[in-house]
Amino acid sequence: MADLLFELTQVHYAYLGKIPALRGVDLAVQAGAKIAVVGANGSGKSTLLTMLDALIFPDSGGIKAFGKTITEEALNDPDFSQFFRSNVAFLFQNPDIQLFCPTVKEDIIFGPLQLGVSHAEINKRLDKVVTELKITHLLERAPHQLSIGEKRKVALAGVIAIDPQVLLLDEPTAGLDPKTTRDIVDMLLAQNQAGKTIITATHDMHIVEEIADIAYVFGADKKIVRSGAPDEILSDQQFLKEHNLAHIHRHRHQGEPHVHAHSHLDHY
Repeated sequence: MADLLFELTQVHYAYLGKIPALRGVDLAVQAGAKIAVVGANGSGKSTLLTMLDALIFPDSGGIKAFGKTITEEALNDPDFSQFFRSNVAFLFQNPDIQLFCPTVKEDIIFGPLQLGVSHAEINKRLDKVVTELKITHLLERAPHQLSIGEKRKVALAGVIAIDPQVLLLDEPTAGLDPKTTRDIVDMLLAQNQAGKTIITATHDMHIVEEIADIAYVFGADKKIVRSGAPDEILSDQQFLKEHNLAHIHRHRHQGEPHVHAHSHLDHY
């Protein structure tokens, strides 16, 4: 199919060849999709995104992107590498991995500069993204001076400035206040409305229905154990508890402690 961007077939991967991270994953991603990847810590979410960004490659099974089988050899082709890196961008879970330039401005424009984008186009993209993310006032700041929320916004701005077809996002709202979360979610929705494919790994269950039309749940066995509409998955409390996706909440009632599981499905 012409609009099939990624296709994974029975993908297996183990770190150092002995620590399983993905076991028999099948996945197809259509252009323009909004996808959430959810699961407990260590279930394979980040590994999947890292593989979609061609930073690691399957031990067995296969992965195609844009109709081409993705291997180390394929990425050694300068033309395909340029095409791939221009069209797939990854927001790491830890923004400090991505922010290494002396100023915020330099960090945001680093990717487009490396890809040979013209200075006029870079300035246009820079002005647009910093305005939309409300970070114009941070441009001359050093990244290490920023809060975690500001760092996340700057790292996201750098990803968007590349103007890729696909955004891969690893826990983009983890640990953020509601206002910063709202700004980031709104930006992701705007990117999808503009035709971008959005794939988000997240523990923030309360944003899943907004950022995804389909959710894939990874289990402890490093496989996709369920996929479907987010509202159907999130309404299945027993399933969420079985896969460590429901929070354990303690409160006192009439002087006695009570513990019960719940998931934060209300919108902020």
